[in-house]
Amino acid sequence: GGASAMAQAKALTSKKPAPQSVPVSKLPRKVCEVALNTGPDSSSGLTTSGFRTAKYLTHEWHQSNSDLYNKAFTGCERGESNRAESKELSAHAAAATQRAQQSSTAALGQRLPDIHFWKSELQRQIEDLDAETGLLAAQKLRLERALDATSVPYAIATDNLQCRERRQPPDLVSDEVEQELLKEAELIRNIQEVLKRTLSQAANQMRLNRDHKEICEMDWSDKVETYNIDDKCERYRNESTNIQFHPSSVKYEESASTPETWAKFTHDNIYRAEQEKLASINLRALIDSILHDVSEDLRRQCAAVNEAFVRRCEELDDAKHNLEHHLKNVLKEIGDQEANIAALKKAIKDKEAPMKVAQTRLYDRSFRPNVELCRDKAQFRLISEVEELTETIESLKQKLLESEQSLKNLEDTWVDLEKEIAVKRNSIFIDRQKCMAHRMHYPVVLKLAGY
Repeated sequence: GGASAMAQAKALTSKKPAPQSVPVSKLPRKVCEVALNTGPDSSSGLTTSGFRTAKYLTHEWHQSNSDLYNKAFTGCERGESNRAESKELSAHAAAATQRAQQSSTAALGQRLPDIHFWKSELQRQIEDLDAETGLLAAQKLRLERALDATSVPYAIATDNLQCRERRQPPDLVSDEVEQELLKEAELIRNIQEVLKRTLSQAANQMRLNRDHKEICEMDWSDKVETYNIDDKCERYRNESTNIQFHPSSVKYEESASTPETWAKFTHDNIYRAEQEKLASINLRALIDSILHDVSEDLRRQCAAVNEAFVRRCEELDDAKHNLEHHLKNVLKEIGDQEANIAALKKAIKDKEAPMKVAQTRLYDRSFRPNVELCRDKAQFRLISEVEELTETIESLKQKLLESEQSLKNLEDTWVDLEKEIAVKRNSIFIDRQKCMAHRMHYPVVLKLAGY
């Protein structure tokens, strides 16, 4: 028992004793400054003054409690009222927020069909313009083909005119064929001008179509992008994970469009595209009628030239036929005339012997002697015979001269006829073999119409 008492004592001395309380000297002095009672009931005796300083009066104590109760009551009342207001405000705010969000979502939802409507309209315009440009390109190709096709008729017409320059006088005549050929060449030149002008018009219209298609395409792609943005915005919900604060986004853009200008912009684009499409359609119709008219005019003129050629060749054939007929007659006449001249020469020669006989008789009778030299009947007859013979020979010689002149004239005519027939042959060869044969290569109407 003694050992354990020792251990306890040792333990106590090794530890500081725990402080029992705060020493009084460390506490601050409480100073109570209460107004001194100086009323009639107060005692100003020195005996009580020491006890009075730190004390409240009973009614003050009650008042203090009452004030505190009031304060607590009012605080609770106010807190309750504040809680009720807060609850109401929260409910109101929640409803208003939900309404605002629903309204925004609805507004976005209504925006989508508007965008979709214009997007579809633009898409239709783009497809229409694209198709229209394709059709116009086909017409332009027809114009190019028709223009190429006119080179052959032009070459034929100019070649015909050049060939016909090689006709010889008097066949080198500005006849109906020449006038029709000149008309044909002029017509082809005019047609080429018209086709070239129309080609440049078509190229220009195709450029305009493409430009307006591009404008619509840009507008369309903007609408697609906007549709996707608004569609995404409409799908956002409070539970969405990809939403965050963007304080700077709540401001109006200065350059932003209004719904009116927004709709007008696309409406104008569509309207202009529509106008270009109509212009393109009209141009295609115009090209159709131009190509139809061109091929018709060329065909008609070609037929006119061909008919003129046929008529001219018939005329030339007739003329050649007549010349050949006259040549035959002239040749026969030349033969007859030559025979006639031979006969006349023989007739003149045949008169020589009778003349000799008559003249010898007269000569011999001049030797009759003396009175025998009688101017008898025989003498008169012989003299008149010689005179008659002389006259006959003279008239035969005159006729011979005339016949020889006639023969010369006939021979000249023969040469002229031969020459003229050669000229006609040449003209017929040029018109029929050269010109008309070349005209067989005239392009068909379909080719001239650009097919």
